[in-house]
Amino acid sequence: MGRGDLAGAARLELVSGVVQLRPEDAMFEAMLKAWRAQQTARGLREDTVIRRERLIRRFEKFTSDYPWSWGPAHVDEWSLHLTAELHRAPSTIRGYQGDLRLFTEYLTDARYGWGSACEREFGSGVHPVPIVHEWNTIAHLNDYEGDPEARPFTRTEIQRFLDYADEQVERAVRAKRKGVLAAYRDATLFKVMYGWGLRWTETSKLDLVDWGRNPAAPEFGGYGMLNVRYGKAKRGQPPRRRNVATVMGWAVEAVRDYVENVRPRFGCEDHPALWVTERGRRVKPAEINARFVAYRDALGLPRALVPHSMRHSYVSHLTEDGVDRRFIQVNVGHEADSSTAVYTHVSSDFMNTALRRALAPALEERKPAGRGR
Repeated sequence: MGRGDLAGAARLELVSGVVQLRPEDAMFEAMLKAWRAQQTARGLREDTVIRRERLIRRFEKFTSDYPWSWGPAHVDEWSLHLTAELHRAPSTIRGYQGDLRLFTEYLTDARYGWGSACEREFGSGVHPVPIVHEWNTIAHLNDYEGDPEARPFTRTEIQRFLDYADEQVERAVRAKRKGVLAAYRDATLFKVMYGWGLRWTETSKLDLVDWGRNPAAPEFGGYGMLNVRYGKAKRGQPPRRRNVATVMGWAVEAVRDYVENVRPRFGCEDHPALWVTERGRRVKPAEINARFVAYRDALGLPRALVPHSMRHSYVSHLTEDGVDRRFIQVNVGHEADSSTAVYTHVSSDFMNTALRRALAPALEERKPAGRGR
């Protein structure tokens, strides 16, 4: 049997010379069909094959991207989502990660030809890569086993990160090189992620029309409310919408300046997306992650910080600032307060201040009469 005749080989599923209306969807469906054939040929039970395929479809929907664009960071965010929001048991998550590893190892096995098929269809360098590794699976992450809380930025870290993003704009301007607009866009994008507590997938799908006024906060003008139309969906349901009330005035100034003075220079007046590229398309979640990782690593920040950490930081920092818990819960779209609680980390300074505030009444009562403060 030739290499191209292996059960699950790309050439057995892809028909040459046929123009697909939606080539990305056609390629994804061919991959799943071929993987099904490969597993069946190995004697796996039908219910196992069906369960694995269902999982891969859920992962594809979660990432809003295709297998040839997946990276390890998608697994990081997915694992945090399963732990912190869906409260899946470590053993369940470990099983999910194992199935995802099998699928991506199959796609990257040269015997089946999916890498070369993707490059022929989508361009040189576009192909699946391994995304599930020892360092990002639950068996090797003690934080998942014993502590489901994700790592947020400290206030100093988030300030350093956003300052560094701004510095990239200044460097591009001084060097008179291309990329000034993209650097400005990305600096604003990260401010919006943190300033409104968004997931990276939600951020990538924002449109210009998603901003609106909030009568309760007229000082923010047309940026007092953000309509998130593609929030995390429940299983088997469409994406959930939510309105996020603006609370950080500095973030409003950043996004207003981008929308009014920078985005028009991309020349995409007819494109609805808030974040566009110089080629006139919407910025993808994988591109957000790539820029995030580049900035994080350049600053020497911990690898435990991922794009989702900005959302966690939003919850933690507002909690420290005394914002009502229910208000935060609605803004981030959590149905249960327990989910918001998992997101909440507070600094030791905040805890010490809260302790002194709690002890103050008792200390006042015990203060000896006649003595001054």
